[in-house]
Amino acid sequence: MKLTKKQKEIVKSTDLKKDYKITEAVALIKKHAKAKFDESVDIAINLGVDPKHADQVVRGTVSLPNGTGKTVRVLVIAKSEKQQEAIDAGAEHVGFEDYLKKIQEGWTDIDVIIAAPDTMSELGKLGKILGPRGLMPNPKSGTVTPNIGQAVKEVKAGKIDFRVDKNGTVHSSIGKASFDEQSLVENITTFINMIIKLKPAASKGTYIKGITLSSTMGPGIKIDKTLTDIKTAA
Repeated sequence: MKLTKKQKEIVKSTDLKKDYKITEAVALIKKHAKAKFDESVDIAINLGVDPKHADQVVRGTVSLPNGTGKTVRVLVIAKSEKQQEAIDAGAEHVGFEDYLKKIQEGWTDIDVIIAAPDTMSELGKLGKILGPRGLMPNPKSGTVTPNIGQAVKEVKAGKIDFRVDKNGTVHSSIGKASFDEQSLVENITTFINMIIKLKPAASKGTYIKGITLSSTMGPGIKIDKTLTDIKTAA
């Protein structure tokens, strides 16, 4: 098979079978991110858990110290007394019955929905629309809360939620290729540390089975899963 110029460069400078230190992997990610747009940097962590069992589901939130680099479009579902708070915090869309109707009609042009607790009885009826898109607010992710303004600010600043998939892998975007290396390293180590912190008591054997970093158009770079540099990298 004939390789492209970029593929030849990757083969020449990167051992795709090697496990790299976090700092080394970040340097390679940035080196190979040469698309005409600012590529996202993503992480995939394969865990030694069985998500079929409720006590082995790894799910949580984490605030990345340097944000994700993405513009997060936020919809706040709240009654009138909370709406100004949401607007002041920077939410793009704020309302209650009007937005419930829009969603019912098929509109989902947002990234995150934050809801006041007293609206969930109505919003919950739209679970078949929002659930498959990962948009249904949940108290565990901090998106159902009376502290609307704080929640909006946290999401805008880089707070993300994650959940292990059916194959035992957690996927997340943790920055942009345009970030400097130190900022990416800090985001990566913060994310990995949270995953480690959330290790289920029911998980036996090796917990972190594999970690891969990649940019949107770049190769997957494997990280040394012993994580010997995680304390000093950030």
